[in-house]
Amino acid sequence: MTTPAPAPAASDGKTLGIVGLVLAFLFPLAGLIVSIIARNQSKAAGVENTPAKVGLILSIIFLIIGVIVTILYIAVFAAAFSAGVVTTY
Repeated sequence: MTTPAPAPAASDGKTLGIVGLVLAFLFPLAGLIVSIIARNQSKAAGVENTPAKVGLILSIIFLIIGVIVTILYIAVFAAAFSAGVVTTY
């Protein structure tokens, strides 16, 4: 007779919170998604998840900074291209 496999432990989102925090620095969009998932799991388990909260905040900040930098980069390149500084030949 074999013994049944143990039931999986309830996920409180702590590990995902740490992963979300790390991803916030490397890939902000992925960090945002993982941090949201971790925070929802923690709420369902009834525990506080500080790494998920910090990862969520940092992901939002880094995403906003990334969008602003991208817009500025495109604007500077477009201005240089239209002024004749950058040519296509």
